[in-house]
Amino acid sequence: MPPKLSFGIMTLQNLPYASLVERWRQLDALGWDSVWLGDHFVDPFSPDEPWYDGWTLLAALATHTKRIRIGTLVSSITLRNPALLAKEAMTVDHVSQGRLELGIGAAGRPLDHTMTGSDVWGSPERVQRFRESVEIVDRLLRQRVTTYAGRWYRTEEAVMNPGPLQQPRPPLTLAAHGPTTMRIAARYADSWNSLGKLGASADESLRATRERNQQLDEYCAALGRDPHEIERSLLCGFTPDRPFVSLDAFHEFVGRYRDVGIEEFIFYWLGDEGHPVFADRGRKGVTITDRATLERVAMDAIPALRSGS
Repeated sequence: MPPKLSFGIMTLQNLPYASLVERWRQLDALGWDSVWLGDHFVDPFSPDEPWYDGWTLLAALATHTKRIRIGTLVSSITLRNPALLAKEAMTVDHVSQGRLELGIGAAGRPLDHTMTGSDVWGSPERVQRFRESVEIVDRLLRQRVTTYAGRWYRTEEAVMNPGPLQQPRPPLTLAAHGPTTMRIAARYADSWNSLGKLGASADESLRATRERNQQLDEYCAALGRDPHEIERSLLCGFTPDRPFVSLDAFHEFVGRYRDVGIEEFIFYWLGDEGHPVFADRGRKGVTITDRATLERVAMDAIPALRSGS
C-alpha cells in the first residue's frame, strides 16, 4: 500500500501579526496537515522587508490553531545554540499540545552571520556543527540530563524539565542534500526534507530527488535502520514545475514526485498580497498566491489524491 500523503504550507513572516493569525487559522480549518515558518534573521532575498523571528512567532501562532502540525522549515544552526533550540522545542511542544515538527538545517545564509556578528563557517565546519547540533537536540529531548562534549558544542548536565509532550521526542525533520548531511538524516531524521535540484529542469530535479531517495535508503541500510521509518518531504517552489495553474497540473505534479518516493508536499502560500521577490521572478503557478486556489486545492485536489481517484 502506498504511504499516506501529507500536505503542508510554508508561510512567510513578513505580514502584520494579525494577518498571520488569520492565515494560520484558515489553514487549520481547511484541513491542511502542517504549516511552517522560516528561520532567518531577515528575509534572505528581501532583507529590508518586515520579518519576524521564527521561533517566538511559532509559539504565538500555535495558540491560535488547534489541529494542524506546526514547525520551522528549517531551524538555522547559525542562529540557534542546540541546547537552547531543544529548550525552545520542548516549550513549543507544550504550547501547541504536542503538535510540533522540529525542523533543523545546516543553514548558510550570509546575512544570518553578518547581521548577528557570527563567523562565516566553511562547508566542513558547517556540516560538523550540523551533526553535533542534531545529536545534542536529539539527546536533550529524549532524556532529563545531558552532558555532551563535541568539537563545536558542549553541554554539562543540561536539564530538560519538563520533557516534551511527544515521546520519545517531537519528530525531527532534517534538511539535507549532500552525502554527509544525508547520512546524518539517515541516523536521526523522522522526516527528510529536500528542495529538489535548484536551477535545474523539471525532469532533472525529479531525477535528483529519486537518486537522493535511493541514497537515503542505502545509508539507512548501512546503519541497520529501516528506511521506511523516514518520511520523504519536498519543499516545493524551487523547480520549473507549475502545479497551481490547474487541478490537473497539481495532480500530475504530486503524482510524479510520489512515484520517486515523496510522501509530504509543502507549498509556499504567498497570499493575496503577493511577494516582490517571487513575483519579479514570474513564480505564479509555482506558489499559491490567492485564497481561491488555496481552498480549491484543499477541498478538491487533496481529497481526490488521498482517495486514489
